[in-house]
Amino acid sequence: MTHHFPLRVYYEDTDLAGIVYYANYLKFIERARTEMVRERGVDQVALKEQGGIVFAVRHIEADYLSPARFDDELVVETSVEAVTGVRIVLSQVVRRGGTELFAAKVTLVALTETGQPARLPANIRLSLH
Repeated sequence: MTHHFPLRVYYEDTDLAGIVYYANYLKFIERARTEMVRERGVDQVALKEQGGIVFAVRHIEADYLSPARFDDELVVETSVEAVTGVRIVLSQVVRRGGTELFAAKVTLVALTETGQPARLPANIRLSLH
């Protein structure tokens, strides 16, 4: 199931050329991932407080395909590709209308608060499938 996260480009998101600064796409997809996980019933605060588990980006592949500009209405589409005991692989696409502007494949890992790999609880693995 694909999650859709709408957003608007603000002036602060753009560079001197008036296009979205490249690093801001990473912020956009981070927000979309957070909302997708929340909508699937995963409370990241409780996961940290009760299980000592946090998510971290392990790897990202990004393609910048076409620029977004100030006041554009965008949608970030997030799809889960794989979930293992400690890893979540996501596909994320930023679109303006039917035009794909940015695409990323993101690998998240579950870690303890000390940075060691942690096994995701079964209920969370199931909710993310």
